[in-house]
Amino acid sequence: MAVFTKINNKEISYIESQFNFGKIKAFKGIKKGIENTNYLILTKNKKYILTIFEKRIHGGCKYKDLLFFTKLMAKLSKFKIKCPNPIRSKKGNYIFKLKNKNACIVTFLKGKDKKQLSVKDCFTVGKNVAKLHKVSTKINLYRKNTLAVYSWARLLSKIDHRINKVSKNLKQFVKSDLKYIKKNWPENLPNGIIHCDLFIDNIFFNRNNFFGFIDFYFSSNDYLVYELATCINALCFIKKKNKFILDRKRSSKFIKGYETIRKLTKKEKLYFGLICRGSALRYLLTRSYDYLNTPKNALIKVKDPREYFQKLNFHRNIKSFNQYLN
Repeated sequence: MAVFTKINNKEISYIESQFNFGKIKAFKGIKKGIENTNYLILTKNKKYILTIFEKRIHGGCKYKDLLFFTKLMAKLSKFKIKCPNPIRSKKGNYIFKLKNKNACIVTFLKGKDKKQLSVKDCFTVGKNVAKLHKVSTKINLYRKNTLAVYSWARLLSKIDHRINKVSKNLKQFVKSDLKYIKKNWPENLPNGIIHCDLFIDNIFFNRNNFFGFIDFYFSSNDYLVYELATCINALCFIKKKNKFILDRKRSSKFIKGYETIRKLTKKEKLYFGLICRGSALRYLLTRSYDYLNTPKNALIKVKDPREYFQKLNFHRNIKSFNQYLN
């Protein structure tokens, strides 16, 4: 989440005219995240989140994509997966125009994110990721992952030699690693709809108990284990003296929590390290792009891509799935 598009009382009055939730008493920009503009909206009795979809490199702004995201959240909510539920306008639409951009409004999910997950939290989150995957197989929707392995070379070409500003000689390193990952990327792993961006700020807790997932605007069909790889990178590393180190207690508990609901296949375990490596490369590239291209006047905290350079290096030295277990 972030604020790129500013709104004022004129836009608020327009929103009031399009929806049935009455007078908006207050609105506030949300700073977290890097992709779309988000506002907290308060009415007399309820809270909502307004998302304005920005036309940025990482996609998600095509109308058919937005329909996928909103329909997915609506269907997940019906299956009792805790997540924001999109609100239909008076015309019955989830998507509407605001300042010439597509936008939607979803229900406010109670709770908040944690600064760091405990080992116990990792088990719980793993279990709930598996529940999400189980339910998603019952949902008849499809969206290609626009940030899958085939897209990474194109993304690198957009930042080209400028990526060396992030770290010396990084372009050549990334180019070499990308070649290896693409050559060895597996085929025919278990597939389904995944969240695709389960970072800690997209996982909400209420009174220290897991409460739900937010921000489904990267969700797509891809390998289920790719979701786990992203979670290992995002949730299971700890920082010690400016170095990111895998906490195997956390990664082990996350995987064990997941496998209480869905067991990983032998092939998923065989390619687990490579897919973690690919996920790290993906975020190194997208964070580098944001680091080099985010407008200075945007209300946003740009995340350091070098974190994922370290994580990528870690996965390069992994030999087996058991190295992620305690």
